Amino acid sequence: MTKHDLPKKLELVLKLIGGKGTIVEVCKVFWDKYEDELRNSGDLFYTWQYDIRWAATELRKDKIMKPVELCERGVWELI
Repeated sequence: MTKHDLPKKLELVLKLIGGKGTIVEVCKVFWDKYEDELRNSGDLFYTWQYDIRWAATELRKDKIMKPVELCERGVWELI
């Protein structure tokens, strides 16, 4: 797994949890689903929680996730 795989995987995790979740909830499910891949991803293992926020920004740019101003604080939501 690389940083560039994160947006698609984040989108899948959000779909798994019903399209919406707190950042903590999303990260817990992401870890549960992708732990083995993260552990074998080199430096990404140490930066994934930062990089997942970058992935959320990418999904917002692509109009897959709602903009920050349209969501509750600390909640990520698909459009």
